[in-house]
Amino acid sequence: MENKGASRGHPRRWAILAVLAVAVFVVSIDSTILNVALPTLARELDAGTSDLQWMVDAYSLVLAGLLMLTGSLSDRFGRKKLLVAGLVLFGVASVAAAFSTHSWELIAARAVMGAGASAFMPGTLSILVHVFSEDERPKAIGIWGAVTALGAVTGPLIGGVLLEHFWWGSLYLVNVVVVAVAVLGTTALVPESTDPAARPLDGLSAVLSIVGISALVYGVIEQPRFGWSSSRVLAGLIGGVVVMGLFMLRQKTARHPMIDLAIVRNHRFLGSSGTMAVLMFALTGSLFVLTQQFQLVLGYSPLLAGAAILPMAVALMICSPLAPVLSKAIGVRGAVVVALLVLAAGYGVFALFSKDDGYPAMVVAMALVGVGMGLAQPLVNDVLMTAGPAEQSGLLSSMNDTVQEMGAALGVAIVGSVLASRYAATYAPSGPAPAKRSLDQAIEAAKSLPHPAASSTVHAAKAAFAHAFTASEAVCAGVAVLGAVLAAVLLPRMVAPAEEGAESGAAGDSGRPPAREATV
Repeated sequence: MENKGASRGHPRRWAILAVLAVAVFVVSIDSTILNVALPTLARELDAGTSDLQWMVDAYSLVLAGLLMLTGSLSDRFGRKKLLVAGLVLFGVASVAAAFSTHSWELIAARAVMGAGASAFMPGTLSILVHVFSEDERPKAIGIWGAVTALGAVTGPLIGGVLLEHFWWGSLYLVNVVVVAVAVLGTTALVPESTDPAARPLDGLSAVLSIVGISALVYGVIEQPRFGWSSSRVLAGLIGGVVVMGLFMLRQKTARHPMIDLAIVRNHRFLGSSGTMAVLMFALTGSLFVLTQQFQLVLGYSPLLAGAAILPMAVALMICSPLAPVLSKAIGVRGAVVVALLVLAAGYGVFALFSKDDGYPAMVVAMALVGVGMGLAQPLVNDVLMTAGPAEQSGLLSSMNDTVQEMGAALGVAIVGSVLASRYAATYAPSGPAPAKRSLDQAIEAAKSLPHPAASSTVHAAKAAFAHAFTASEAVCAGVAVLGAVLAAVLLPRMVAPAEEGAESGAAGDSGRPPAREATV
């Protein structure tokens, strides 16, 4: 007999959502907050370019590499257990990062933070599937997605504010406070849930997933520094593809596979994961060039550059709760397609921007991007989380997070490549060699030149960057349009309950027992 209380969801579900939002917010801001502190870290820790890059990338590399494993473990041993353990590890590593005195110490601490984030990130979304009813789930996932995107967008602003008033270690001590709140809230409010039909972990599958995803992410994040033809980049990308191929083969032959290949093959998963990769590609790629536009072209300080992105964050927060309303009116597929076209329009406005247009023109573009992201992300997350049985929500969530990390890494790599190549192709005059590589190096090189030469160097560099900015944002617009086509072809018109399973047999065996009821 159906439990009416269960059909309405957990009685403390909104308080649980608040706790999970706190946890996911701290992960999101840490993916971008460090960028504004890089000049300070170069000075304080005597860090070179390679050190600075790995301070940023160690976090993403470990996070992406472990997500599949930790998501699978959370289904087997308890999502709440992994959530608390990951939060504690993340908090301890944050303390180590705050008091690092050498570059290698901070890099190591960031890597451990990535491991902690990988342990609790899948649980934040999978728990929502169990504590919210089918009717309220899209709204809850919408809030979760809005907070995730908001953290990434506001990370530079928060970092700028802290650096303005405190030392760089404050960027990590703030994590400790947030983590403490999240651990206390999780312990008191969040129910435990597992997959009652969980099978033993296949060790070979776990190793292959870690090696394959890590190699792919490594190749992507190294590309901006060494180029697509670099041996280390090609080794990472080709090696990652080969290992992931072996991983998929192992899932066919293993007695206890890590993932159900029926889920990977169904249209729900393919459409939602592909669309999510498009969203993160466009968002992170655009932010990568946008922050440079604010600081290097418009002359904003790091703090002001972070504040300048707020229109995007505000639009995103306003529109995320409206996504379920739009999907009820025109269907999930129609709503996501519309959202992606709005997103493409925002990037199109960016592509038409010139420095003479000023900040107001950019506000229009950022508002459109925020609206598109706010409407699309919660719906895509909801489709992905119903691509398989609810008892495998931890694994589904980790696959969602892995796709987001890959999309974000590719966004920076590809959009960054377009920016660099277009800049080099359009920088016309002869001048200092560094000025031909990037706008920031041109501005730095101009400081040692006499006035006429310095002025002409900076002017030419900014003109070249304007062309590169246009091309980069046009790429984001094009990718968003491709995402709209992908969504139109693969996404379902409406989202059916997760218990009914996804199409193409993705729900798993009909003889499997239902997911364990959430208990306090």
